[in-house]
Amino acid sequence: MNPKQKRKLLKRAKQQPAKPTSYIAALQRYAQQFNDYPQVKLLINNALTADHALAAGRLPQTLPELLLPDNIQDTIFKTLNQTYPAGDPQGDKLWNQLTQALPDLDAKLRGFRDYLEDTYGMWAYISAPVAKDLAAFINGRPTLEVMAGNGYVSKGLRDNHQTVIATDSKDWTKENETGRHPVTEIEPLPASEAFAKYRDQVDVIVMAWSPDGLPIDWELLQQIRAADKDYDFIVIGEKYGATNSKVFWDNATLLDNADVTALNKHYLPFDLIHDRVYLVE
Repeated sequence: MNPKQKRKLLKRAKQQPAKPTSYIAALQRYAQQFNDYPQVKLLINNALTADHALAAGRLPQTLPELLLPDNIQDTIFKTLNQTYPAGDPQGDKLWNQLTQALPDLDAKLRGFRDYLEDTYGMWAYISAPVAKDLAAFINGRPTLEVMAGNGYVSKGLRDNHQTVIATDSKDWTKENETGRHPVTEIEPLPASEAFAKYRDQVDVIVMAWSPDGLPIDWELLQQIRAADKDYDFIVIGEKYGATNSKVFWDNATLLDNADVTALNKHYLPFDLIHDRVYLVE
């Protein structure tokens, strides 16, 4: 089973998504429960800190991989063995409590992106360092963002003093949180119409997490190629994975240069999805 199929099955298997307050409350409880295990607590605290920033209207910081260490049970056993003598009921009780909590904690950490999608409509994880890297590349050139969703990319660019026209069709507001809680000003325009309207006013185009399987990305790429102007086309997504259409990836020319390396300096995977920043021709 490939990773994309696995992710789809996991999402399909989910029952009612956890309410935001219960999800965060569970992480807070686990942070206390695993207080003596710094490797685990660090992961939990990173997720909690990111949530706190987003709830306050700020972009979060870069996340580490939110995966429990492979040897976590050995670490728990060693720690308890150093604290309690063999056969001590308290040590046995803690062992049972901690090891029984691991599967749910693991699922919570692996599901952090689902929480961000359900709560904030944030699909591409746009951290403050990523926004700064994007702004450094754009360097004052007028920019159009299409399919902006709630506007995290455009917010980050505007926070870094870039001129951005943010647009989105708002087609997803009835299905999820995308577009319901904009964090910056967004003009209601589909991607093709946005490009047609602003093509002569911008030098850079940004498209983050175009919906999986829908060829609107390929239609936009054809418009860009047909235009009598050279643009830098920044695409954030997972090649042949969770984002974009197959026809787009089949036809996109992906650049590999120093700019791409710099754009991905802080855009690092934190779960099973391995999206990245591309420059596309």
